Amino acid sequence: MNQETIKIFRQELLDNLTQNILPYWLEKMTDPRGGFYGRRDGDDRLDADAPKGAILNARILWSFSAAYLATGNPDYLAAATRARDYIVSHFIDSDFGGAYWSLNADGTPLDTKKQFYAIAFIIYGLSEYYRACSDEESLRIAVGLFDAIEKHSRDRLKNGYIEATARDWQPIADMRLSDHDANASKTMNTHLHILEGYTNLLRALKEKCPASFESRVPDVEEATANLLEIFLDRIENPATRHLTLFFDDDWNEQPGAESYGHDIEASWLLLETAHVIGDQALTAKTLDHTFHIASAGLQGRCVDGSMVYERHPAGNYDNDKHWWVQAENVIGQLWLAQFHGMPEQLERARQSWRYIADNLVDPAGEWHWSRRAADGSVNRSDDKAGFWKCPYHNSRMCIEAVRTLDSFID
Repeated sequence: MNQETIKIFRQELLDNLTQNILPYWLEKMTDPRGGFYGRRDGDDRLDADAPKGAILNARILWSFSAAYLATGNPDYLAAATRARDYIVSHFIDSDFGGAYWSLNADGTPLDTKKQFYAIAFIIYGLSEYYRACSDEESLRIAVGLFDAIEKHSRDRLKNGYIEATARDWQPIADMRLSDHDANASKTMNTHLHILEGYTNLLRALKEKCPASFESRVPDVEEATANLLEIFLDRIENPATRHLTLFFDDDWNEQPGAESYGHDIEASWLLLETAHVIGDQALTAKTLDHTFHIASAGLQGRCVDGSMVYERHPAGNYDNDKHWWVQAENVIGQLWLAQFHGMPEQLERARQSWRYIADNLVDPAGEWHWSRRAADGSVNRSDDKAGFWKCPYHNSRMCIEAVRTLDSFID
């Protein structure tokens, strides 16, 4: 790919971030009661009374913090501060620690269970906010949430992290993250996003660590490295190189799909973790594993650059083109180009971006949930913005892709 094409690709991504994705959240999702609304449906109609999820709010916090770091736009820092303040005031459980799963629209607790996936995303958002504006209180809360996960989720006997507990950290029967998931005590998805939160917390501590937090760096680094090793040694299937999705307490596999989006997402997140840790042997090991994980994920890539959702255990496919899978597909291919010596992946990533731009980006703002495989139509049954539809995969794709493409510009 020539320099001019790279520059055009880069500008298109930056424009999508600053002119399409983020303005939508600022203009259509800011709740005058505080924080952000919980939902707009697939037809872009506001549901002002929808519950507010911890995941949505934490991802908003990360997205605007990262966008401020990338662009310096003060409006983004103001939005991040709004998200940060709402999370701290309403989601953090001042009695038992941790964070609630969801709130009512008025900010009162709704579902008070402790889902460690969600708590990890708050760590992810708070640590990015600290990176953006050096707010030590946010760093303190993030470290406290790290301690809560280490105390109440980490399995010190068999390794790994359990999914969820009740509000008071007692066992809970239904640990599922969503109706789509198996009720397994240990899952790839929760491990991946705890790793993501820990990696960003470790990066924040290494970049600018106040003296009062210096003693915590080894704790965070040990937990982060341990999680990375779990992925390479347990969660990656050595035969197929796909990630196994569900396990019991003893790490026995449970039936699950091959998730192409998670494979390609993990292929770059795991390598990012190794880079932040900075151990050469671990980075070399991770580089080898992530090449194979990315290759497994790309089994779901289509000739038009899009990526199908997953392959079920029975062998049938879900061929819908989900927004987040397409976003991770672009980043994964760019990381293959940058770190695995595969420059041809630049053009393949650009082709994947063109699929997104032509099929998922809504000119009115944000992206649609998916395109249906059956007839290619826009899926309006799922949210435009909501509990799971957040400015995270797509804004991160734009930010990370711009950073990666910069390394190829002379």
